[in-house]
Amino acid sequence: MNRSLAILLAVVALDAMGLGLVMPVLPALLRELAPSAPVAGHYGTLLALYALMQVVFAPLLGRLSDRHGRRPVLLASLAGAAVDYAVMAAAPVLPVLYVGRIVSGITGATGAVAASGIADMTSEHERARWFGFMGAAFGGGMIAGPALGGLVGGLSLHAPFVAAAGLNLLGFLFASLLLRESRRGRGGAEAISLNPLAALWMGGALRGLSGGLAGLVAVYFVIQSIGQAPGALWVIYGEDRFHWSAAAVGLSLAAFGAMHALAQAFVTGPLAERFGERRALLLGMAADGTGFLLLAFATRNWMMAPILVLLATGGVGMTALQAMLSRSMPEDRQGALQGILTSLGNLSSVIGPLAFTVVYAATARAWNGWVWIIAAALYLACLPALVRAKGEGR
Repeated sequence: MNRSLAILLAVVALDAMGLGLVMPVLPALLRELAPSAPVAGHYGTLLALYALMQVVFAPLLGRLSDRHGRRPVLLASLAGAAVDYAVMAAAPVLPVLYVGRIVSGITGATGAVAASGIADMTSEHERARWFGFMGAAFGGGMIAGPALGGLVGGLSLHAPFVAAAGLNLLGFLFASLLLRESRRGRGGAEAISLNPLAALWMGGALRGLSGGLAGLVAVYFVIQSIGQAPGALWVIYGEDRFHWSAAAVGLSLAAFGAMHALAQAFVTGPLAERFGERRALLLGMAADGTGFLLLAFATRNWMMAPILVLLATGGVGMTALQAMLSRSMPEDRQGALQGILTSLGNLSSVIGPLAFTVVYAATARAWNGWVWIIAAALYLACLPALVRAKGEGR
């Protein structure tokens, strides 16, 4: 059983790597396929398309795995991803890259299936530990993906896509041989809805929240959206401002991922325990906003080190806010709350990259630091809601 759990964790890591592996070379590949087109707009659209497919199809794949079993859904996704990345590696025109990114988003939306498999194979008292391992696997993939993509991208702009295809093929082979089915399909059970748009409907889930809590939920969405700015623009900004190579971009992304993970693991808890969740949230917002302001005016590579520390520290704010929201809700509504937060997080990953890349494309010719000033200023929009919700959390 532990072997099957390890395979599920590997699948989660592969999904994360698929997201990050091609990021360091994507702008250069877009310039090759569409030399006269605005790179920032296409880059943001491709990121948003991948995220949108994850939003829409993760619940659908989860429901399919309930009916037909976890193993066949995971195997089909891994096989589809391997073929898709191979096609993108040889993409002759830009539309093929768009179609490929859509398909890779669909085949990579297996997080819900992997989580369901982990729940199937673990007892209640050890489930949280294994979900923690799942989060670590995703974080490891997000660190390894850009780093590997930057290094392999030095060989060829198409090499990261070949590497992604090979990794998914390797995952398919291991899963075929080692992954046991954790849930038998229900066969003649009731039909499930195959309309993926149904997953986007939250109905009246937000109804009944107090004004203060609703404000905190809005703050959660705004901060999640602000957090999309570095992911959407880091590669382009690094190339434009500092003339980074693909390898330098990949290593910088890996460094940020490592520092962010360390901050989440070792800073958030002690900070919230000592100063309270509200102060930890405000400190995170201040650190992130300061990092953005410094990023706008940075002119030397060495300046990025303290900026990365500030941006990584800023991540503690989101965790503190989630704790505030969780403590302010009764036990019988925790699931509804987490569902709202997950939906808003996914939505921000679609809207955020589009919005920030559009702003960057519109302002970069005059000065390419404006987007970071705007991102920092958005934190000020959160303050009225935090004042109104002063009674929520510590």
